[in-house]
Amino acid sequence: MPQVMRADVTSDVISIAQLCALVKDDRCGAVVTFTGDVRNHDGGKEVKTLTYEIHPSAGEQIALITAAVIANSDVVKVAISHRFGEILIGETAFAVAVSAAHRESAFEIASALVNEIKAKLPIWKHQIFADGTDEWVNTA
Repeated sequence: MPQVMRADVTSDVISIAQLCALVKDDRCGAVVTFTGDVRNHDGGKEVKTLTYEIHPSAGEQIALITAAVIANSDVVKVAISHRFGEILIGETAFAVAVSAAHRESAFEIASALVNEIKAKLPIWKHQIFADGTDEWVNTA
């Protein structure tokens, strides 16, 4: 049965190294990671600032989504964090670490976790562009 070592939303800086340490296991030959970092552009515009706002249920929802994705998998451990609040350009907004005996399972579940969390987590992205315009996006 896969273990969820962390599945949370946080206002703290996310360290992929810390998530990797949480999923490290001697039974595993693979650790696959993903980081979604704040880029300085979107839709052809320069991004000045980015803020994520979460629904009060986001912490519970990220745990439920994670458990559902890994339920019938052969991964060993997973750790996931999604930030909220203002996040600086270049910082990590979303990170996933998955360990498994073999790389195929780790890659497959890491990808599925990213896709499901982006599709279902109640979080909204607010971008302010260098030209003074802004945009809300109802997706992680």
